[in-house]
Amino acid sequence: MVQGRWKLAILFRLYADPSMRTLQLKRDLPGISQKMLTQHLRELAIDRLIDRVDFGETPLRVEYQLSEMGRQLLPVLIAARKFSVSHPS
Repeated sequence: MVQGRWKLAILFRLYADPSMRTLQLKRDLPGISQKMLTQHLRELAIDRLIDRVDFGETPLRVEYQLSEMGRQLLPVLIAARKFSVSHPS
């Protein structure tokens, strides 16, 4: 569900800013390719951790935000992150 190098970074970024467009995410995640960002966004949407909001406009306007399930998962991810920082390998 949260496998892959960039998925946690995407989730934490959407936690910090409730709604973002793809280009904003790409700017905020240096080093991620457009292909990888698109792939991870699709997978997170399929896993119902994020919502894809299509405004049905031309030019295409799509925003991403954490879903309810994604918001419920964040405290667990934050606790795991704190644990890993205080217990380095």
